[in-house]
Amino acid sequence: MVERERRGQGEAYVALATLALVWGYTWVMMKVAAENASPFLVAMGRPLLGAIVLVVVLAIRGNLRPTPFVPTLILGLLQTTLFSAFAALAVTVGGAGKTAVLAYTMPFWIVLFAWPVLGEKIAGARWLALLLAAVGLGFVVSPLDPHTIIADLLAVLTGMVWALSAVWTKIVRQRHKVELLPLTTWQMIWGVIPLLIVAAILPEHIRWAPETFAAFGFIGVVSQSLGWVLWAFILSRLPAGVAGIASLATPVVGVLAAALQLREIPSVTELTGMALIVVALVVNAFSPAPAPKRAPAAAAAAD
Repeated sequence: MVERERRGQGEAYVALATLALVWGYTWVMMKVAAENASPFLVAMGRPLLGAIVLVVVLAIRGNLRPTPFVPTLILGLLQTTLFSAFAALAVTVGGAGKTAVLAYTMPFWIVLFAWPVLGEKIAGARWLALLLAAVGLGFVVSPLDPHTIIADLLAVLTGMVWALSAVWTKIVRQRHKVELLPLTTWQMIWGVIPLLIVAAILPEHIRWAPETFAAFGFIGVVSQSLGWVLWAFILSRLPAGVAGIASLATPVVGVLAAALQLREIPSVTELTGMALIVVALVVNAFSPAPAPKRAPAAAAAAD
């Protein structure tokens, strides 16, 4: 029994390393896709392909029952519609590595949003993490260049809506008994619909080339579907805190991959800011999460 548990944990750590590589490299593939297609086609293609694959996975598991509609729809608008749109627009006008780091300010926005919504007060080392993140963010976006400020803002908004979706996911799972994978699949289904509508209305273009197929295949099938299957497997084998700490490698992979493949070499100022943000992520991850003080009110918010 013990040997089986150890083997399961070992497989989970292998899955974690794989997931960090996949989700880190996703930002580079999104940039490649954005160079060959309109941003809303990129925003639409990723969750659309991912949803198709995840529906097949759920069908094989015999678990296609929809999750609660309204809470799932709200999650889909945050986690799929807005996140995908902001992320695609950010890599279209900005760098993949920089976008990855700014989007991964998400944990700090969670801390700020969870305080009033879930009653999780900020305490101890989390204040230090927020300070380091704020200083790092200042370094990454300085000097305020009118040519990059839009991309930086979009990347930060990506992290903010990602954080809001994480907080809302926590509320939904407090209120409803739902598994992570079905919830992810159904929010993706509802969330991709607005993106399909926008992509149909706006003038779009796509250059059909091998790298275009490769990029869409990676961000849609590998990242969006396989990535979430791996994440669900990881959470079933390891504590959420351990999984969260290990996933800190993702933005680092994004920066390194962007530098190697796209020749996006950060400036000294940007590197300093990125390093501060990564340190802040580590401090935040190792800080114990405070118990929510207003759980009943948070649960009622899901109604």
